[in-house]
Amino acid sequence: MDAPATAKPAFSLAESRSLVRDLFEPNPWIYWTDFLVSIMVGHITSSLVRHVFSISALPPAAQYAISATAFIVSCLAYYRAVMFTHELVHLRSGTFTGFRIVWNLLCGIPFMVPSFTYYTHLDHHRRKHYGTKHDGEYMPWGNRNIWHLVYYMSQVFIVPLLGVIRFGILTPLTWLHPKIRNWVHQHASSMIVDPTYVRPIPSSHDLRIIRLQEALCFATCVGVAVVPWLIGRSPWFFLIQIYCTSLVILTINQVRTLGAHRWVNQGEEMTFVDQMLDSVNVGTTNIATEIWGPIGLRYHALHHVFPSMPYHSMTKAHNRLVEKLPADSPYHKTIEPSLTSALRVLWNRSFAVTTRKATQPATSSRIFEAESHAA
Repeated sequence: MDAPATAKPAFSLAESRSLVRDLFEPNPWIYWTDFLVSIMVGHITSSLVRHVFSISALPPAAQYAISATAFIVSCLAYYRAVMFTHELVHLRSGTFTGFRIVWNLLCGIPFMVPSFTYYTHLDHHRRKHYGTKHDGEYMPWGNRNIWHLVYYMSQVFIVPLLGVIRFGILTPLTWLHPKIRNWVHQHASSMIVDPTYVRPIPSSHDLRIIRLQEALCFATCVGVAVVPWLIGRSPWFFLIQIYCTSLVILTINQVRTLGAHRWVNQGEEMTFVDQMLDSVNVGTTNIATEIWGPIGLRYHALHHVFPSMPYHSMTKAHNRLVEKLPADSPYHKTIEPSLTSALRVLWNRSFAVTTRKATQPATSSRIFEAESHAA
């Protein structure tokens, strides 16, 4: 006689929401202070990278040490500032209007990542879209060989140049013909990981915002190219610094992205619980996690459960859920002790595919059931 099947633990969204219902109100003071401090620290230290060499009283070794330190701090500060684009997408429409404008003027447009390039992030949170061809932020890396991971990381060297091409060259071309505009919008206007993703044509309201942001990005490209020559200064040191800063920011973000999910979906529609299990929370809270996972990004599974929760509430919400939810709740299976641990799991799965040790494609349900039995 067969043994009775063990019931799979359920996850109650209503129960989880009741535990954190007081944590959904965004605090404007936190948003403004955090962003403005981050962007100003970035600007000050970025300027120090170049100008420290004009302080003749310092010996050369000290100048280089200060410049290198200032460069690292500027990259981390700018990275945090840029990541606020993730919050902008999830803030309720019609709110934080001033913050959206200031973020774009001080950060999004100068860095060639205006907020419209991240509008498609909402598809990543639609239950019927997650992990499918309609989700531009998903690739089944957990079921692919390691060379796909290497290829993804290698893209950091060309992405900064693609941003300049998008706004410095393609933007004025979109003014010539609607067909060019539609192609550029569908294929070259989104911050995504899936190069085959086709972005939907925008509404007339969104198009007006997009055109304004595009024009400002184009003006920035022209200004960076022309102004240094007009004032008699060589732009090369500045341009090299911009490129290197972009490389550091992109590298950190892409490593973080690889650790944000299990990446095991093969394109089929997933249940809400399987989407949560396919996402990762890094439970450790320290300076390192705040550096690579700012603005609540280290709690990615929690974010998929409650996309509208402001980042400044996520640590408290995560700790409360861990403490109050039953021990067999699937939520506990989303937790990794560190980013390194999450990356190691992904690498091992991808390496198994590469060496043909995997006998069949994995799904999130199979993986977590197998890991539960192994434990």
